[in-house]
Amino acid sequence: MLIVQVKEGENIERALKRYKKKYDKTKVVRQLRSRKEYIKPSVANRKIRLKAAYIENKFRDEN
Repeated sequence: MLIVQVKEGENIERALKRYKKKYDKTKVVRQLRSRKEYIKPSVANRKIRLKAAYIENKFRDEN
């Protein structure tokens, strides 16, 4: 459970911003989306290799 202490005189928008930042750092939404469907390890590894190749080509083209 996330707890955000609201200081006296603090703006509620500022406290909400801190809460959202804390929530993003826990990666809850990303984890839920990844668990939504099963991805075979071979497919996951292929995706990682393709992404690495894309980044490699991107940097090679810039230089």
